[in-house]
Amino acid sequence: MNTAQALAGCRVLLLPGWLGSSEGHWQTRWAALHGFETVEQDDWTWPRRGDWMARLDDVLLTGTDRRPVVLVAHSLGCQLVAAWAQHSRHTGLVRCALLVAPPDTERADMPPQLHNWRPMRRGRLPFPAVAVVSSDDPYCAPVQAAGMCADWGVRVVEAGPRGHLNDASGLGDWPQGLALLAGLVNAPSVQP
Repeated sequence: MNTAQALAGCRVLLLPGWLGSSEGHWQTRWAALHGFETVEQDDWTWPRRGDWMARLDDVLLTGTDRRPVVLVAHSLGCQLVAAWAQHSRHTGLVRCALLVAPPDTERADMPPQLHNWRPMRRGRLPFPAVAVVSSDDPYCAPVQAAGMCADWGVRVVEAGPRGHLNDASGLGDWPQGLALLAGLVNAPSVQP
């Protein structure tokens, strides 16, 4: 089964991080190339955790698309998934999640706009997930990423020294990430 076939049976929701995803970001490219849906937030500059969580619930419950949901989060979007999963009554709609470059929002040098995301939510996710982390991510030390992922109960894929795994990382359309996503969706543990 190719990647397109693997993902055709799912509603893929892209969850960008702080400030959204730029035109060159792999999430923006995936939306254009594959028709995935970006969850737009009302305020990308001063993100409020509760508002972002409510927006994710709204998107999940609106429309007529009832396919199983796959969450694809980058950066602060990963923290959104963790927080939302601890509070929402709709986690059963999610088949699995791909978490890319989760940031450590408890670091002393995080911008004041992100203080609302403290403390980080560390509960085990109620659906299968894989996290992709970089060894030189400027927003999260490898040991912190490993601890978060262990708490969330997610498998870690190490990407090597790729920065924050964004447009500055030179990922382009990031076919490796798409293949990882397709493999996650097709894993026996996530099949209905």
